[in-house]
Amino acid sequence: MWMMPQGRAVARVVRSPPPNSEGSVMGPTLPAFTPLEDSLWLTLCCRALDNRRPDPILGDAMADQIVRTSGYDYERLKIDTNLLLNATIRAKKMDEVASRFLDRHPDAVGVDLGAGLDTRRERLAPPDTVEWYDVDFPEVVTARRELIPERPHSHNVAADVNEKGWLDAVPSDKPAIIVADGLFGFLSQDEVTSLLDRLVEHFPSGNLVFNSYTRFAVWAARHSRGTKTVADLIKFPGVDNPRDFERWNPKLQLIKEILISREPEVAQFPSVLRVYYRAQARSTAWSRKGTIVLHYRF
Repeated sequence: MWMMPQGRAVARVVRSPPPNSEGSVMGPTLPAFTPLEDSLWLTLCCRALDNRRPDPILGDAMADQIVRTSGYDYERLKIDTNLLLNATIRAKKMDEVASRFLDRHPDAVGVDLGAGLDTRRERLAPPDTVEWYDVDFPEVVTARRELIPERPHSHNVAADVNEKGWLDAVPSDKPAIIVADGLFGFLSQDEVTSLLDRLVEHFPSGNLVFNSYTRFAVWAARHSRGTKTVADLIKFPGVDNPRDFERWNPKLQLIKEILISREPEVAQFPSVLRVYYRAQARSTAWSRKGTIVLHYRF
């Protein structure tokens, strides 16, 4: 999911499955979502559309299946190629970080914050010794149970991440890999700091991986065609230096700043975008204007 701030708009979007050729209704009946919860479709549809490309970056067949099953009208999101590629490549980079951590810690706890309808656990296929927790609002968890098959050692936590009690449901005696794909952009700085403090104190050790936003990226998200559906929900002011997160919580240590423009998957981009990102990769400051994934240990 892209965001999960504490305050939520009251308007709800009610969705009905599409009719089949005989006119009867197909697919599950999903809960009514707030605009905040409804934002989960943006990254989900990016992953689904990537799977339909001849040479997908992530290859998330389950995301594609969920979109088809739900009958969601992804065309209303106006997803362009650049957004699609950036959303899927950042998910892949987070998967890679999580996979390496689980290889080293096969008894770990996995936590996906603001999981939406992401199927990261299915993509990672961790051993049965790993307990995985997907955290999101109760309405989203209800939708997950309708659309995503339950797996052993996989748990849904129905909660707002800003609430203090939800971590009680997660074991605190094992190392943790914590993933947040899109979440922090829609929390205030104080909310991010508070959440980091609680996570770091709860687990004995672990890794944290999330996508970050510079001040320019926040501005661009508010003005870009593909992200205008969520622009009004952005709360994060932007961080231009990844070391700022270490200052907010001294137990965090930066392992790597992953700049998407410098990742090998750029070779799969269409020619115009490929030329742009290869030029961007020559400058760290310029690369930081694009998609960034940050990887920390604690």
